[in-house]
Amino acid sequence: MARWYIIHVYSGFENKVRDSILSEAERLGLSDGVEDVQVPTETITEVKRGKKVQTERKFMPGYVLAKLQMTDDVYHLVKNTPKVTGFLGNDNKPQPISEKEAARYFGGVEEAKSAPKQQISVDYEIGDQVKVLDGPFASFNGLVEELDFDKQKVKVGVSIFGRATPVELDFEQVELSK
Repeated sequence: MARWYIIHVYSGFENKVRDSILSEAERLGLSDGVEDVQVPTETITEVKRGKKVQTERKFMPGYVLAKLQMTDDVYHLVKNTPKVTGFLGNDNKPQPISEKEAARYFGGVEEAKSAPKQQISVDYEIGDQVKVLDGPFASFNGLVEELDFDKQKVKVGVSIFGRATPVELDFEQVELSK
């Protein structure tokens, strides 16, 4: 019976490890022992240069989930794959996780794909000089005073008639000044 295992890999090589395990299992005739290999990812929204950009981010960097029928051949196939450091478990012995736990990892991934949580990161922070891109204050410069990620708003102190006036804008209405 196949169970889910968490494989620890070099960070940044998750997709290569997944592809290597699948192709090597095919080559060695162990495809029935390796049912599925996944790199959990989530979709996030970032604001870069005043534009919203959707990007994929690894949900668990440095880890790959694999549904395996653990035999000696499958164990050695995975363990000897380049960039794999080992399995998650006690004394580096593979410790399977429950279907429920695996579903939670993929549930978070599926949830993120079906309705991406507007998890936004911006390329400016409090105290940075920014330029307003649109609205009544377009082309004004100001300092970031507050960031509200829940409402996706930024409060910018804009100089009007020589006085700093706080203005609340959307994240995509401003960009980092050069």
